[in-house]
Amino acid sequence: MLLSSIIASTLLLSAPPSCSSSCTMSETLAGAVSSKAGDIVDVAGSAGDFSTLLAAAKAGGLVETLRSEGPFTVFAPTDAAFAKLPAGTVETLLKPENKDALVAILTYHVVPGRLESGKVLKSKNLGTVNGQRAAIAMKNGKPMIDGATIIATDVEASNGIIHVVDSVILPEQKNVLQVAKEANSFYTLAAAIEAADLASVLGGKGPFTVLAPTDEAFAKLPAGTLETLLKPENKDKLRNILLYHVVPGRVYADQVVKLKKAPTAAGVAAPITVTMSKDKKSAPVVRVGNAKVVKTDIEASNGVIHVIDTVILPQ
Repeated sequence: MLLSSIIASTLLLSAPPSCSSSCTMSETLAGAVSSKAGDIVDVAGSAGDFSTLLAAAKAGGLVETLRSEGPFTVFAPTDAAFAKLPAGTVETLLKPENKDALVAILTYHVVPGRLESGKVLKSKNLGTVNGQRAAIAMKNGKPMIDGATIIATDVEASNGIIHVVDSVILPEQKNVLQVAKEANSFYTLAAAIEAADLASVLGGKGPFTVLAPTDEAFAKLPAGTLETLLKPENKDKLRNILLYHVVPGRVYADQVVKLKKAPTAAGVAAPITVTMSKDKKSAPVVRVGNAKVVKTDIEASNGVIHVIDTVILPQ
C-alpha cells in the first residue's frame, strides 16, 4: 500500500505550463529541470502548471511519499487536462469520502521504474501502479497513452522521470462482477454467482482473473445440469465450479500463453494449452481445460476478464 501511495503521489509531477498539443518541452519545464534536478516534489513545484494535480495528491494523502527513492515514471496531466473532465468531477474526487477513487485514478498515471520515452513507445501497454494496464499507441504521428496525447517527454527528477499528458486518463472503475453484468452476455454467470454467494467475493478488492463463460457456454451443458446446480442444496458444488473459473491476481493474455496451468481459487489447477497458427501470423488458440478463450483482457477495477466458450469443470 505504501508503494501504491508513493507512486500515486508521483503523479504530482509535471506538465508544462500552457503547453500546446504539438510541443515537445515547455520552456518553463526546461527551466525547472537543472543539471541537479530535485525529486518529483521539487520539479512539480517549479513547473507551475500542476495546482490541480498537487491538490489531488494532497487530498489522496500522497504528498509525504513523493520524496521516496522510487524510481517512478509519471504521466502527468496539466491543469488544462483536469479542466477537460466533466463539470464537478474534480470537486467530487477531492472529497474525503472519494479518496479511494482518487488514489485509483492517480496511480493509473504511474508506472514503476524509470522509463524514458523510447522505451515507452516500444511498448503496447504499461502496467500501472493501479494494477490495470494503460495502452500505448501512435495516432496521427503523436504518442498516446489511453487516448491522452503525450505532449512532453523525459523530464528528469532525482527519483523518476515525467512525461506530460494533455488529458486525465481514467481506469476502469467497475469491478469484475459489474463489468460482466453490463456486457449483456453473462446473465447466467451472474445468476450462478448470486446463487453461490460469491458476489461479495468477486466484488471485493481482489485482484482476480475471471474466465467468464458466456450464456451460450452455459447452454452447452447437458439438459438440466444448470437447473440442478442452482438449487440451494447444491450451492457448494456450484461454488466450487465457479471458483475453478477464478485465478488469484491479474493474469493478462500475454502472460496466460506462457503458462501450462492456471492455479484456480478452487484449489485445483486448470490445464492451459496454446496452439500456434501454422503461418504464425494469426493469434494463437488458447484453451483452459476444454474451453476456448474467445476474448481477452477486459479490464475491471479489481481484476481482468477473459471470455470462454465453455463451462470448465474441475476433474
